[in-house]
Formats: sequence, structure tokens, C-alpha cells
Amino acid sequence: MIEQAILEITAELSQAKNIVIVPHKGPDGDAMGATLGLMHFLRDKGHNVNVISPNEYPKFLKWLPGNDEVVIYEKEKDRAEALLNDAEIVFALDFNHLSRSGDMQETLTACEAVFIMIDHHREPSDFANYTYSDAEMSSTCEMVYHFIDKLRAVEKITPEIATCLYTGIMTDTGSFRFSATSAETHRVIADLMDKGAVNDEIHNNIFDTFSENRLQLLGTALQNLRVKLEYKTAYISLSQEELDKNNFQKGDTEGFVNYGLSIEGVIFAVIFIENKQENIIKISFRSKGDFNVNKFARAHFEGGGHNNAAGGKSSLSLEETLEKFNSILPEYKQLQG
Repeated sequence: MIEQAILEITAELSQAKNIVIVPHKGPDGDAMGATLGLMHFLRDKGHNVNVISPNEYPKFLKWLPGNDEVVIYEKEKDRAEALLNDAEIVFALDFNHLSRSGDMQETLTACEAVFIMIDHHREPSDFANYTYSDAEMSSTCEMVYHFIDKLRAVEKITPEIATCLYTGIMTDTGSFRFSATSAETHRVIADLMDKGAVNDEIHNNIFDTFSENRLQLLGTALQNLRVKLEYKTAYISLSQEELDKNNFQKGDTEGFVNYGLSIEGVIFAVIFIENKQENIIKISFRSKGDFNVNKFARAHFEGGGHNNAAGGKSSLSLEETLEKFNSILPEYKQLQG
């Protein structure tokens, strides 16, 4: 973000404004950490701030400071649209195309507020008045930290803000093990800890909250694990029937895809999850090293994301999607041993 833009945003924020902050549909730890962290920061500056999530998000994020004030668009559409109609500034966090806002897209497109995008995904669209985009950054939460720094207000970061931002950085870096985790990421994390983020409590809140049903679902997922060492690939599939049998709740499969990457010799892991309600197969891709899952997802499964973490979808049946995936693997000779 260029200095002129920072000066203009600083001017926009110099007086109290009605502000709405929006994450992407199906928000994860980075999206909710960024939106709630920025909410606390802007409220402390005297602004009237609301967070509107397009839909519900996982239970293991419900402890985040400010969670109780989040407006869920799919449940409170009238209230959400009233807030957007009154908004003078809208922050779009952790997404770079309005289609990622799901059913909110039409409302956001019609909104006349000043839009500020902060995001770390590739190929951003140009819907925002101000865009802070950096695909090399570990997470949107790290970008929010740097955004606050650009506003010369890092000293204003409270324990609540620090907790939210730490959570998003931790979850989007796979507990700091993904390649996008830089030395600067660790410096930011250290400062957030100095400012009140309690690392062991945050980790426990995110990762040590498995329900019995979620643990049973993980067992089912691991039973379905398939390994193709000739392509350094492992994948998991879960049918709607298997999800229903284990009383699936939103967020229950978070992190399952990473189990494939833990296998010796595997650098490419995928999970395929059937969603009968949307009539699609949702797909998550993860990789190690130089294998670019962003390109893979874009080329074959209507998706995209980052070099080592991406998402996609398929309108075929689960069985047909798996057949398609297996037929594609031989094209990627760099995966072969």
C-alpha cells in the first residue's frame, strides 16, 4: 500500500465513522481473527464498527474476543443490510473478489461506502477504493498488524487485538510451519505476545476442543486415506453420509487435510468433502516445497489460493471427482519419485 493511500485512509479515519468489516464466506481463523482484531482497533479509535460474516463459522473460533457481536448475514439479513446501507467505510478482509462473500455479493456491490481491501490471496480484483494486497504475506492477520503499523498505531494494540491477530497468523501458517512463515512473521508474533497474546491458551482454544463426534469423523477420514507414493500424493474423501453419521458441524474437518502431508515422502495432500446441500464436492489442497497447489486448483477444480494452500470445487459426484483427480496426477511428473 503506497504512502499516498495511507495518508488518504488516515484522513478517512480521522473522524468517527460508521464502519463495517466483512470476511469471506465460510470464514476461518485468519478471517475472523483479522476482522475482530481490526474491529477492536477501530472501536478504540472512536468509530462505530460492526462485523458482518456472510455465514456461520466453526465453533472453535467462538471464544475470540468480540465474537458475541458478530452479525451473521444468513441469519440477520435485514439488520446486516441496514448496517451496510449506513456504512461510510467497508473493510473487506481475507478475500479479494466480491464473489467470495457468497450471498452478500449483491448487497456489497450496491453499497456506496468507501471500500478498503486487506488480503493476501493472488490475483486481486479491483472492487476496492484502496487495496493492500501481498500474496507473500503469511496471513491477513499479519497484514492487519502491518496496516496498524502504517497508521503509526502499533502501541495501541491491546491484549484483545493481539489475541485475535495471533490466532489468525497461527492458524493460517499451520502453527508457523508453512513456508510463508517468515522471520518478520515471528517478529510480529513476538510483539503480539508482548502485547498480551497468550500463546498456549490460544493454541488450546483452537486445537484441543475436539468433540467426540469430531474425533470419530477424523477416524473415518483416516480410514479413507489413500496414498499414491509414485506421485508423492495422499488424499482423503468424506461422503455426505459419513458426515451425517458423525453429526458433522461446520469446521469439524478443519486441519484434516494436513494429515496427508505428515506421511513420509508425501508433498501433496488433498481432502474431498461432499456437500449435498450445495451439490458440490469441496476440495482443499496442501503442499510442501515448490509444488504449486494454487495453479493446480485453478487449472482443474475452479479454485485457487496460495502456492502451498488452496481450495477448489467439483460439480461431479464424489466418485467421479476422485476418478478425475487420479487421472490428472500423471500429468504432474514433478511429483513422481
